[in-house]
Amino acid sequence: MDASDIETDEPPRIGAAGREHGRAVRAGVSADVDILDRDDLVPAAARRWLVERSRAAVAELNARGEVRVAVVGDKQMAAAHERYSGVPGTTDVLTFNLRAPVKGTGLTPAPADVDLDVDILVCADEARRQASARAVPLEHELLLYIVHGVLHCLGEDDHDEDAARRMHELEDRVLSAIGVGAVYAPAPTAPEGAAT
Repeated sequence: MDASDIETDEPPRIGAAGREHGRAVRAGVSADVDILDRDDLVPAAARRWLVERSRAAVAELNARGEVRVAVVGDKQMAAAHERYSGVPGTTDVLTFNLRAPVKGTGLTPAPADVDLDVDILVCADEARRQASARAVPLEHELLLYIVHGVLHCLGEDDHDEDAARRMHELEDRVLSAIGVGAVYAPAPTAPEGAAT
């Protein structure tokens, strides 16, 4: 997964029109999750499922605050990738951590110190390609991207091989805990006719 965690003064604005909304509450942990899909790139039922499962994932991570997700296509994602990362071409997910840095340090506070305030762009076209390759539903792949973005905002990183492995294991652990199962590294299926 080639995700970027971006801190910028000018993130994309993820508005409220045409969105699915949900609020997760678990043991005093509360988070709002909004999913905006202006171009209807994801079927409505899958979008509703995505909101519900995203809320559950955020709650599973004991996170609180606001998570806004915009579903975009390759063209919009490639433009955002170039604008915010300086990298040409599309990508799967871009994360915009909008929490204010701790005064005087330039560091973003630890999750226990502040609420999430995150905008996430997820690419439906890339998700379709990856979902097909992994033999998982589109909404499962998109959920993986959302969890990935939230984990970046909670301090996880995937910029070296060991960190990426740990992050992907955590993603699959969270997805399994909320009843979705592993998406990044799904369990291999038995050959047809084999005993299981």
